[in-house]
Amino acid sequence: MAEKRGSSITKIAFLCLFITTTTMFVLSSRGRPGLFDHKTMPAEKLLTVFNNGDSQTSNQSNAESSNGSNRAILANSEKQRVEEGGFQVSCNGNLKEPLKIFLYDLDPEFHFGLLDWKPQGNSVWPDIRTKIPSYPGGLNSQHSIEYWLTLDLLASEFSENPSSREAIRVKNSSEADLIFVPFFSSLSYNRYSKLSPHQKKSKNWELQEKLVKFVMGQKEWKISGGRNHVVLAHHPNSMLNARMQLWPAIFILSDFGRYPINVANLDKDVIAPYKHVIKSYVNDSSDFDSRKTLLYFQGAIYRKNGGFVRQELYYLLKDEKDVHFSFGSVQRNGIRQASQGMHSSKFCLNIAGDTPSSNRLFDAIASHCVPVIISDEIELPYEDILDYTEFCIFIRTSDAVKKGFLINRIRSITKDKWTRMWEKLKQVEPLFEFQYPSKEGDAVQMIWQSLSHKVSSVKMKINKSKRYSRFVPRKRRGLRTRTK
Repeated sequence: MAEKRGSSITKIAFLCLFITTTTMFVLSSRGRPGLFDHKTMPAEKLLTVFNNGDSQTSNQSNAESSNGSNRAILANSEKQRVEEGGFQVSCNGNLKEPLKIFLYDLDPEFHFGLLDWKPQGNSVWPDIRTKIPSYPGGLNSQHSIEYWLTLDLLASEFSENPSSREAIRVKNSSEADLIFVPFFSSLSYNRYSKLSPHQKKSKNWELQEKLVKFVMGQKEWKISGGRNHVVLAHHPNSMLNARMQLWPAIFILSDFGRYPINVANLDKDVIAPYKHVIKSYVNDSSDFDSRKTLLYFQGAIYRKNGGFVRQELYYLLKDEKDVHFSFGSVQRNGIRQASQGMHSSKFCLNIAGDTPSSNRLFDAIASHCVPVIISDEIELPYEDILDYTEFCIFIRTSDAVKKGFLINRIRSITKDKWTRMWEKLKQVEPLFEFQYPSKEGDAVQMIWQSLSHKVSSVKMKINKSKRYSRFVPRKRRGLRTRTK
């Protein structure tokens, strides 16, 4: 018995010695490259949460409880990355691979030519290192996402650290996750949708026809059935003709208000924010008491379709002393007046108009004026990441038109609750900013992220479509019975 006990003790001692030696060897190897491939070693995934431009690291299990989170990405605990093979490789072995985009080299008449840019030499793209064609301001700019995304793709070729980007341009379509169609469709609609004298078709209509012919004739479209193509149609009236033919593609839209569900839906498409047109509230030092107007709305009051609620609310609210509800437009300093009004208001109404969405929501976010959304069919950007109820008030249309309901609901919101929502607005505001060059966490990068979420579904659909593509069915024959 004593010999067995001694044998057990000896085994335990050797086991402890082995574990200690192995641990010391692993620890000592960290500074010696080549001994271990750290990518194969398991590591706890951490989340970096961006709060008002500052990053904080927390455990993945705590991410949902973080009140200040507006965007999360996988990162290592030491926030250090090294480059390997063109991608970000975190020290804990996690890969952050940028979205690979193949950009069709369309004729400039589809993109920067619409901005009166003239190509020099054989290039269809401007040299953005020397001069960037400017985009028109005013209401034109609210649907300018095609401009910002195209610029970002072109800039990725000159980036010193492409692995730090959300998306990069690749020259070989077989390497791409998605195929980008660079048609400035919103600008085309705004500038060229009206018929000129003696024209049977507008220039906007002709460009759409030419686009459809080009895109559907490409091998990339034929291989994928168009499922991996990205088409921008942010203005609700843009691509009215082409959308019915390019419907398998991923559309980037402002809403689904003028689309049948089989053409556009959340399963395949992406909702992107408008570019706000009013002035951002920089260094906002206001508070609940200094914003004297309780509820603010300025815009077109009489609208068709779903916009009937605007005139209903006008008659319900026009006599409330601390409510500003009036007609307004971009003319006669309308944008400047709207900026001043939103900056001095606690709550800003975002009411459905001709379509479920409007730029007014993003103007309110830029003003840190708590949005009150009355639009039952609205879809919102990045809602898989953002909880809009933390900084927006949602009211059903059927409730809003009840006498006293809306104003009583707004008056019931306490100073403390409003302050929390106001603070959250300042945190999420950068997510809706379009700029060049783009910055991490801005609207351009967030749209690329939203597109990246579609890639696995797109690849699955393409792969499934190939199951019988090489099978040519034989001519049908009647059943044959076996004869003896």
